[in-house]
Amino acid sequence: MPRNIVYFDLETQRSAGDVGGWDKKDRMGMSIGVTYSTAAGAYRIYGESDASELIDELNAADLVIGFNHVGFDYAVLQAYSMWNIEEQVTSLDLLLDLEVKLGHRIKLDDIATASLGTGKTADGLDAIRWWREGKILQIAEYCCFDVKVTKMVHEYGAKHGHVRYKDRFGQERSVEVNWSLD
Repeated sequence: MPRNIVYFDLETQRSAGDVGGWDKKDRMGMSIGVTYSTAAGAYRIYGESDASELIDELNAADLVIGFNHVGFDYAVLQAYSMWNIEEQVTSLDLLLDLEVKLGHRIKLDDIATASLGTGKTADGLDAIRWWREGKILQIAEYCCFDVKVTKMVHEYGAKHGHVRYKDRFGQERSVEVNWSLD
């Protein structure tokens, strides 16, 4: 079992529309990044000026777990590093794993609601609006909650060997996962 698992999420300053498309994630700018380290047993909140420290924490982890963090968060964070973050960090992206199994993408909220009985508190567009309004604490609270939900979804899947989710038609379904770290 990995000694230090780091659960990770970040929020951006700008949307894909603001920067000219999804292929320009490195221009979105990190507003807040949050980690939960199993070794430290604590959350850590990073502002944009702390991006290099965040990258150092991810590099030092035995495993980084997130939801769409390989395709999105690392691409945003890449603007703050000369090294290829995705190649340096050992990752388990829950979305990528589920996408392979299901043949389509799924929302974290749909999994959390069906598996845990609780969902997300907001979305990334809310976080961008809060950034523009200077509500940094609100972004940090939201991002911490997303990290907690990701952690709980991972732990649920590791314990039960499956996660539940609501499909596109609102029907509750189950998909087998192999997220155990033993």
